[in-house]
Amino acid sequence: MKKWNIGGPGALSKRWPKDENGVEITPAFFQHVGGSELDVEMAANLIEAYGIPVLRKPVLDGDLGRVIIGYSGPGVDLYVPETMLEDAQNIVSADIVEDEESADDAE
Repeated sequence: MKKWNIGGPGALSKRWPKDENGVEITPAFFQHVGGSELDVEMAANLIEAYGIPVLRKPVLDGDLGRVIIGYSGPGVDLYVPETMLEDAQNIVSADIVEDEESADDAE
């Protein structure tokens, strides 16, 4: 089993959910984000805005890329608690439906 570095004094460990025994829920792969650090932050912040913590894990030697060029060239994998995976997928795949009342106000 993969060892995750969620624990510790960081804010992520405080927000990561725990089961009834106090053990942190296992992270589940959510999505891969390529591109710049801004792309990664936008994808992660969208999910975090709905109260779902996100674990960012650089792909391959992404940590070295972050030192040399400022971001992980191969991209970053995003993980969420497995109990919240479906919610995160629904947030990203949701279609924007305009409220009729708002549309009338815009005219």
